[in-house]
Amino acid sequence: MTRTKTGAWNVGRYLATRLQQLGVTHLFGVPGDHLGPFLSIMQETTDVQWVGTPTEVGAGYAADAYARAKAADADLDKGEVAIGAVAVTYSVGSFNLLNPIGGAYVENVPLVAINAAPSYEQWLNYQAIGLLTSHMSQRRESNLDVYRQVTVDAQVISNAALAPVQIDTALTACLSESRPVYLEIMDDVWKAPCPEPKGTIERRERPYTARNDEMCQVAVKATVEMIDRHRNPILWAGEEIERQRLEGKFTALVESTGIPFCTTIGAKSVVSENTPGFSGVYNGKASDPKVRETFKAHGCRIGLGTWSTSKNLGGEQALGDDWAVAVRDGVSVGARYFPSVQLPHFIEELGRALRERYGDRGLAADAFTYAHGQGLDVPASTDAYLSGLSSSDQSADLPVTYDSFFEHISAFLQEQTTGSGTGATTPYTVISDAAFALIGSMNLRMPERASYIAQNSWLSIGYSVGATTGIALARKRRNKRPLVFVGDGSFQETCQELATHVRQLLNPVIFVLDNEGFYGIEQMLVNPCYFKGRTSDGADFYNVLHPWNYDRLAEVFGSEKTPMTGEQIHSHGQLSALLDRIANPEDTINTGPTLAQIRLARHDYPKAMTYKIKEKCPD
Repeated sequence: MTRTKTGAWNVGRYLATRLQQLGVTHLFGVPGDHLGPFLSIMQETTDVQWVGTPTEVGAGYAADAYARAKAADADLDKGEVAIGAVAVTYSVGSFNLLNPIGGAYVENVPLVAINAAPSYEQWLNYQAIGLLTSHMSQRRESNLDVYRQVTVDAQVISNAALAPVQIDTALTACLSESRPVYLEIMDDVWKAPCPEPKGTIERRERPYTARNDEMCQVAVKATVEMIDRHRNPILWAGEEIERQRLEGKFTALVESTGIPFCTTIGAKSVVSENTPGFSGVYNGKASDPKVRETFKAHGCRIGLGTWSTSKNLGGEQALGDDWAVAVRDGVSVGARYFPSVQLPHFIEELGRALRERYGDRGLAADAFTYAHGQGLDVPASTDAYLSGLSSSDQSADLPVTYDSFFEHISAFLQEQTTGSGTGATTPYTVISDAAFALIGSMNLRMPERASYIAQNSWLSIGYSVGATTGIALARKRRNKRPLVFVGDGSFQETCQELATHVRQLLNPVIFVLDNEGFYGIEQMLVNPCYFKGRTSDGADFYNVLHPWNYDRLAEVFGSEKTPMTGEQIHSHGQLSALLDRIANPEDTINTGPTLAQIRLARHDYPKAMTYKIKEKCPD
């Protein structure tokens, strides 16, 4: 039940109320003297809960993941909206928070970054006599100038009379642009009186004009002509399908045309991977080789909302005349570009045009069957390929490798799935960190929409540990338990966020992929020949990590009142035993977080990275 309070309004109450109206249930952050007044007001006047974290970076990751999960789960028919929010203290806190906000800006995540600043009185003292107090810099706009680079609106609030307008403007921009905004609010403004909120904050859609429609029709015509020339199209669903909640329109396009589709890593599980036509995750040269061969075998490729990033193209940079890509309000068809084309309208109009040109399901095909028929060494059907991604039949004493580990986890996810088809559900949300964890997890079978979350473009290592907090709290009522994959180097960046998991009585399962204390992805990028057994001429020294007993961190963060379990896994028999316990709701291991240290060989790597070695290390 929403807490209400009669009496006077102030700026702190105004902002807290607006956040609650926008569906924010948890505010993440690190407290400080300038922030304290706002937190007290928020607790007294709203139901928004404060979630203190050990680090500002962890708070930012939590807010980012919270916003992603809430946005994916919002009921659009009911007009629900979703944002995340994080609050820190001026300079020492806000500069730590900059990295997560930069990631949210790049990846189109709607966040509100609240920076509690020194008072107006303190700034006047500095202006008059040069007096600096805690966290102040000689450059008064230092925080604002930095955040202007990674937000769509940045405001400094020093006058309570203007606060409602400034707050509402920033929040409207956050919803409308689906990107972060910044509110720097001075200490003596929190309790200053201001009017109560009027109306609601709503997303403002860019108008669809006659010119937009004209450009859309031309882009659709060019795309259909490309299909006429090259035939056998395959779709490539990307991040903007998820960010703009276009999964319904995309599914309708697939069903009505029969065109098979892949996704990017960032759009993995944008629709259920049980959806007919799903043909794997395409990630350029870093794809599963079978997916890459199949994807490239088709006559032409149509990207819908797909971002051009190194993790989506995986070493491939050329998009030829057999490509069409609709993204960032424009459509490229070969060398032609059509600006100001909105993705929702393009998807709808493309589907209509293809049905008119080819008939209902006139382009239906099995992606792998087609590629197999071209003489390529790929499975004879998509079902055969997908079924081969999961296996729990490994010998009990067989050591765990990157690929065998994720095949085993994929089988576990299938076993835990209830229902069938696109209505299947899983009790887990998969969260993957960057590097080998991301490459290894991209081929997990995800039966439920929006059940896989990763920071795919920004790729800040350690993201997953802080993000786990936000995911767990955003989906707690849905009983979606985080299943987290993070490399040892990434984990060392943000391991203290385990304290938040325990404190909040969450029960994620975190798999730390420990390849003998080594930054594997960095070595692969710099000198992949290392993984072929060749000497590195000393180039690997900076990728060596100090070894940790990760499983014993359960003793550090857990307690009798708030338990945490640590395990070391060397073999598939041990992995099976752990997964059996995790799947048993009566097992005490499930009362708190589980931290599993997965022991891997230093020279092991996901097979998807083989192309790097072949390119750089010929026999």
